[in-house]
Amino acid sequence: MTKPESKKSGVAAGKSVGEQVNNGSVDPACPDQSTAIKAKVMKQTSRENLHRRNTECEVYDDGTNTFFWRAHTVTVLFILTCALVYVTLLEETPQDTAYNTKRGIVASILVFLCFGVTQAKDGPFTRPHPAYWRFWLCVTVVYELFLIFILFQTVHDGRQFMKYIDPKLGVPLPERDYGGNCLIYDPGNTTDPFHNIWDKMDGFVPAHFLGWYIKTLMIRDWWMCMIISVMFEFLEYSLEHQLPNFSECWWDHWIMDVLVCNGLGIYCGMKTLAWLSMKPYQWQGLWNIPTYKGKIKRIAFQFTPYSWVKFEWKPASNLRRWLAVLGIIFMFLLAELNTFYLKFVLWMPPEHYLVLLRLVFFVNVGGVAMREIYDFMDDPKFHKKLGQQAWLVSAITVTEFLIVVKYDPHTIMLPIPSLIIQCWFLGILLILIWTVWRFFIRDITLRYKETRRRKQEAPADWDRPLGNGSTATPSGRSKLNGSSETLRQRKS
Repeated sequence: MTKPESKKSGVAAGKSVGEQVNNGSVDPACPDQSTAIKAKVMKQTSRENLHRRNTECEVYDDGTNTFFWRAHTVTVLFILTCALVYVTLLEETPQDTAYNTKRGIVASILVFLCFGVTQAKDGPFTRPHPAYWRFWLCVTVVYELFLIFILFQTVHDGRQFMKYIDPKLGVPLPERDYGGNCLIYDPGNTTDPFHNIWDKMDGFVPAHFLGWYIKTLMIRDWWMCMIISVMFEFLEYSLEHQLPNFSECWWDHWIMDVLVCNGLGIYCGMKTLAWLSMKPYQWQGLWNIPTYKGKIKRIAFQFTPYSWVKFEWKPASNLRRWLAVLGIIFMFLLAELNTFYLKFVLWMPPEHYLVLLRLVFFVNVGGVAMREIYDFMDDPKFHKKLGQQAWLVSAITVTEFLIVVKYDPHTIMLPIPSLIIQCWFLGILLILIWTVWRFFIRDITLRYKETRRRKQEAPADWDRPLGNGSTATPSGRSKLNGSSETLRQRKS
């Protein structure tokens, strides 16, 4: 039989209260005090459990620990040692310096990955296996170190260093025409008047859809996804004078991207989130399931989350959450821009496999980073520091932007049209005005109204008739010593 975690946590809370009472923090001779503290603690525990039930699904697990879930630290160390012994004693070292350098760097990275997969700290995700997420944590460290190395090179050396990864790189990109004819229906083309639409139907259409589907699973909020999607289209409008691939037709911006690709991806992502939030999370060992159909189903569900937490960002609840949500949106947009600017400054064509590997990398680390950011923002008393993956992803985003600034400052510093500057200035000003009104002026006004209401209610309480027919007066003498008639009777 499996037991829900919420019941276990409730029993633990009850035991902690009992231990607190018996250890001397509450006097056993004062039952009223003990009862009051017990009620207070149980009330607080019930509130926490209610919040947890609203945001996190209950999990039933029989606790089966098989060979698949063990650490295997000694096994990995033995295999790694055997590989190093083979290279040292049985393999002849080539005389090619460049080949040995590449091989040594790759071997060093593999040794670090072996150490991290077995010894690194676990994150919030455990499926399909904790080692999978530890692997991507170590890949994040390697990628950040690579970016730091590129940042400290000269522009020429950094671009030529990419040839060590792929000899086809290190060559300036040819110029392309991305805007062109923006007519949806071209009457001049009698064979295919809709050729402009079919020309846009390339591999980036399913990539846009799949990307926004995964981003929705990361953010878990419809409003934030739509805001990021629309804001990025405004950024493309604003920066098309810097990068030519930002220059697109209006219907490509708002119909193909926002409504079709991004909108459909967000819709499917929200449907998947609804299914994951309602799905029962009951886990049983594979060998404890009697039927083959149940075993196959259990193997398939191994690639689904172990539990589910519903994100409730609530940006307008307080200033801290509002600034955190603004920071998340800003970092998302900056990471999106880095995708295009890095290709431009490092001379990588859009169809190169390194561009695809970077997107796959962010798909695997972005979900963990968003969960750690949400935990740090939602419960700062328990999560007292930012998660390791969130810290690294933030550092990578900033480092990529610094590489762009260093390698091509001329493109970054191209003057922005005055109309674009005015629009962005107006938008930032509106956000600042709303922030000051919502979290400062409105709060001060509400406090003033509450204080004024209490002052108005106080005289009404003083004039209220008492049980003996007299009225309560605001004088300190009558409140402390009673009415004058009662005082005379006491003296007599």
